[in-house]
Amino acid sequence: MPTATAALLIDDDARLAALVKEYLGRHEIDVTVAADGERGLSLLRRGHFDVVLLDVMLPGADGFEVCRRLRATPDLAALPVIMLTARGDDVDKIVGLELGADDYLAKPFNPRELLARIHAVLRRGRAATARGNRLSVGRLEIDLDAREVSVAGRRPLLTAYEFELLAVLARAAGRVLSREQLLDALKGSAYEPFDRSIDVHISKLRGKLEANPKEPRYIKTVRGAGYVLARDAD
Repeated sequence: MPTATAALLIDDDARLAALVKEYLGRHEIDVTVAADGERGLSLLRRGHFDVVLLDVMLPGADGFEVCRRLRATPDLAALPVIMLTARGDDVDKIVGLELGADDYLAKPFNPRELLARIHAVLRRGRAATARGNRLSVGRLEIDLDAREVSVAGRRPLLTAYEFELLAVLARAAGRVLSREQLLDALKGSAYEPFDRSIDVHISKLRGKLEANPKEPRYIKTVRGAGYVLARDAD
């Protein structure tokens, strides 16, 4: 991994932050630490980072609020976010994903797993650029070089995970893909902690692409089978 990789860790646990900074530093990831959400957002606005490691339980604005505000900022909306939490409740995971997190890791965690997840979200962010082409499905245009999406003249802001999920569906337009196939295509591993995550990301994508997410024209559900991007969506 290039030495220029920069991570922002927003966590008020000084001991954990020191351990993460030391371990990732040995793997050519330069970690900047912020002890609260406001400081983290300030650093994000002023600096350049490749990935954000965001604790849920923070003083002041919690991780959910930080993620929401980050995704509402155009220049930061596509920045990969891995949420960290001491809470193992699936509801917390779903809330984080609904707010735009790319991945989730429960504390305590193995630093090697955190490193692997960072590599995974960064690979997703670079994969489309390396292919250098465009995908068109009806009025949906996906520029893999610029990592931009246009739908009926609109340019919705997608997270890195949402962009890659849409690209996977677009490459297989007209073919039903199961949740397992989507997970394999996106990560190529068993990192995803629970199947519901795909449903959450699909719901978020529909909210950004569809005129009426409750009656989707682009991303359709095939009950008991998975999802399909309609070839003839207009």
